[in-house]
Amino acid sequence: MAMPKILQSLVFSSLMAMVVACTPTVQVAVPNEPITINLNVKIKHEILIKVDKEIDNLFEENSELF
Repeated sequence: MAMPKILQSLVFSSLMAMVVACTPTVQVAVPNEPITINLNVKIKHEILIKVDKEIDNLFEENSELF
């Protein structure tokens, strides 16, 4: 016994609707806290450059020390 064409199409369309309803979705959420960037390395680098320049100036001013 074969199923009538209308019943076949109804079963097929309901199966397709179930397959489409089960497709995975991807959601992107915004974080609650702001993004922070740690700049300690850059600040440390600038401080070292300033200290090096001060030492160079000190050696130039007091060249008789060495």
